[in-house]
Amino acid sequence: MADTARKTTVLLAGGAGGVPVEAERRRVRRLNLRLRADGSAHLSIPQRCTLAQAQRFLDAHEAWLRERLRRREERAVAAADGRVPLWGQLVELPAGTTPDELYRRELAARLPEVVARMEAATGRHAIGWQLRAMSSRWGSCTPATGRIRINVRLAAYPPACLDYVVAHELTHLAEPSHDARFHELLARAYPDERAARALLRRDARELAEETTRAR
Repeated sequence: MADTARKTTVLLAGGAGGVPVEAERRRVRRLNLRLRADGSAHLSIPQRCTLAQAQRFLDAHEAWLRERLRRREERAVAAADGRVPLWGQLVELPAGTTPDELYRRELAARLPEVVARMEAATGRHAIGWQLRAMSSRWGSCTPATGRIRINVRLAAYPPACLDYVVAHELTHLAEPSHDARFHELLARAYPDERAARALLRRDARELAEETTRAR
């Protein structure tokens, strides 16, 4: 999640009349399609992958993408009940408060303790932390300045996700790329990377609804 030069283009999943997807070349190992919190679709493309290969991947996943969009619309209707996901559970949204305001307040209260634990685990210290409502990243780091930004919407997910993102960004202070050394360093500080990433690929409200039904 370190800052890099970004080049994006828009592809259509399913050809003409298909779902628009913002495609971006990243330092990733495989094609990764996801639906952002704002409802837009994003595709991460490995450097050596051609746009033709990316298009074939999108076409093969058109049905999945449309289903995700349909379910998101259904959840938007359900959200009219005044509840929002917070730390993996559904809670009543305080009157006069937007979800992002609630998330910012909650994250500001929890972040110092998480930072202290993860700085000790990684052996790295950030110069400054910022909270932002971001649509495409859970966090970002500028290794040259030692500054880290965290997405306030992480407060919608189980607490383990915040632990993971903080550890991830701190690790970038030691290794700016996502190479093997980066993942080795991150694993020492946060061994459950795969589980946390799986949660973050899910929709926060969907996760919270599952928790509620399991009670």
